[in-house]
Amino acid sequence: MAAAVSHSHEHADPVAHAWHRVRINRLGLWLFLISDGALFAIFAASRFYIAGTAIDPHLNQLLGLAITSLLLLSSFSAYRAETAFAHGNTAHGRTMLLATILMGLLFVGGVAYEWSIAEFAASEVYGTAFFSMTGMHAFHVVTGLLFLAVIWARSGGGRYSQGPAVWPVTAVVIYWHFVDVVWVFFYPTLYLLK
Repeated sequence: MAAAVSHSHEHADPVAHAWHRVRINRLGLWLFLISDGALFAIFAASRFYIAGTAIDPHLNQLLGLAITSLLLLSSFSAYRAETAFAHGNTAHGRTMLLATILMGLLFVGGVAYEWSIAEFAASEVYGTAFFSMTGMHAFHVVTGLLFLAVIWARSGGGRYSQGPAVWPVTAVVIYWHFVDVVWVFFYPTLYLLK
């Protein structure tokens, strides 16, 4: 009987219930990111295991720096989008989401271009590490772009206004930051180590 009363009381305050759902969703997101982080760590460790610390001298260093800069800037625009939605400024939030999506698309295009001009094959030792790591990361960027596009499309009617309603935006932005942080480790691992 007490459980029934407690359950009905929980639904009596919809805001408290919404914040409770956000806490549960936040825990789920962090557990996912920890497990996904372990996967990326395995990829990075495998790179050193199979290719040592050598890098291919034919890597386009300028392109690597450019796409890295784009991805880091996209984290700033994603943060600005989240902040705008949290303060009820949907128009600015949508603009910042579009900026993030555009930079993410340019990043993926840069990776695809790097693959097309690579002077090493996926069957070579360094090529295996390079294509595996950039491919796995690009897959995560593309899924992040899809999430951002869904948020942008659904945000037109003020759906993600202040309070717990902002959580979907926050979750996608946290995921985007995670993908960016992974690249911060992958970039020197692939492009800078000698």
